[in-house]
Amino acid sequence: MSARYQVTGSTAVEISASIESGIRTGALPADAALPAVRTLAVDLAVSPATVARAYQDLRQRGLVATAGRHGTRVRARPTVTVGRSALRPPPAPGTRDLSAGEPDATLLPQLGPHLAALAAAKTPTIGYADAGTLPDLADTARRRLAADGVPVGEVTLTGGALDGIERVLDAHLRHGDPVAVEDPGWANLLDLVAALGLRPIGVPVDDDGPTEAGVRAALAAGARALIVTSRAQNPTGAAVSADRARALRTLLADRPDLLLVEDDHAAELARVPLHPLVGATGSWAFVRSVSKPYGPDLRLAVLTGDDTTVARVAGRSRVGAGWVSTVLQRLVLSLWRDPGTTDLVDRAGADYERRRNALLSALAAHGLTGHGRSGINVWLPVPDETAAVTALRDAGWSLAPGAPFRLAAPPAVRVTVSTLTDADIAPLAAAIASALHPSPRTGLTA
Repeated sequence: MSARYQVTGSTAVEISASIESGIRTGALPADAALPAVRTLAVDLAVSPATVARAYQDLRQRGLVATAGRHGTRVRARPTVTVGRSALRPPPAPGTRDLSAGEPDATLLPQLGPHLAALAAAKTPTIGYADAGTLPDLADTARRRLAADGVPVGEVTLTGGALDGIERVLDAHLRHGDPVAVEDPGWANLLDLVAALGLRPIGVPVDDDGPTEAGVRAALAAGARALIVTSRAQNPTGAAVSADRARALRTLLADRPDLLLVEDDHAAELARVPLHPLVGATGSWAFVRSVSKPYGPDLRLAVLTGDDTTVARVAGRSRVGAGWVSTVLQRLVLSLWRDPGTTDLVDRAGADYERRRNALLSALAAHGLTGHGRSGINVWLPVPDETAAVTALRDAGWSLAPGAPFRLAAPPAVRVTVSTLTDADIAPLAAAIASALHPSPRTGLTA
């Protein structure tokens, strides 16, 4: 724990509030270790049970996580507002940042011409009574989903993929319910599950998606929901294959009570066929965001599912946020209909695929096996994340440690390839190989 911050309090509520204040102000940064329960109990002259209750409250609210023998630590994205610098340390000056997990800004469509065209159209202003999902956008979304084999009924809109997943979970689950999640998996989703007070059950992931044995074990452990990334899985690049989809659909057919949530955040960028699982259970939702192909600032996702799930999500939205801006809806519809934008997205997907495969091949030439069937990231197992990230930083490269993405999966680092150039590939692979297999020191011996 930071030597500058001292936890105070004589009750569980006061201790919890003191730690939350430290997280909120940044005095307790992401991944900071908290004292052991008995140590803090002695320091504060309270019982260990009092400190344990405080830690339990913080865990249930998504502020801290317990990491076995590594103790209790501040989560990477705690559920209080803190500065971004406290969430992800900035890359060291002079290094190439390959840690962000964002698309290449030069391969995103320019929004200006589309916004200008919308302004020139002089569309009547939408009032409260008429707001909602635009029929043209809903019809276009249905056709796009159906073309990929997704069973489509009613559709609704949410403010991005994570917002859609949160609304689906909230519509079906209650505090403490067990949820099967990919391990390693999307860090934001793991934090959301913690913030909702749900209990994550890790499901191992290979290149073809969640393993059948892992899903079977999660179901046996009582999972009430399963969340799967269709393709371009973050951080591993996994994509559910046809064979894996067939096996999982057979397995899930015996669990009609299970909530199945499928996230296709990369959509057209993935460059591999979609093999959806949704429809195998009675309650399901399929979420597709526009952020990766068209721009992170476009906070819109299309959500379809069984009638009950869609009705619950749409109804809850109606009494909260109300609707996704119709200006944003018209902008997305304009992008979907523009052949030039379609070509740009296709080119971006091809570029990411080329960069990703080039890095995987270069790593293989050094005897290193990375993972990345699709998407913008490569996942590389390492013996020690801290040592690897530090050595690569010293060599001029900033990579993301795997810890925020893992529950029980072994150590690894994530490399975002979206901004890599052809000239970067060989020196990056060599630097990674050197960091993982440093040359023995030479010198005189006795």
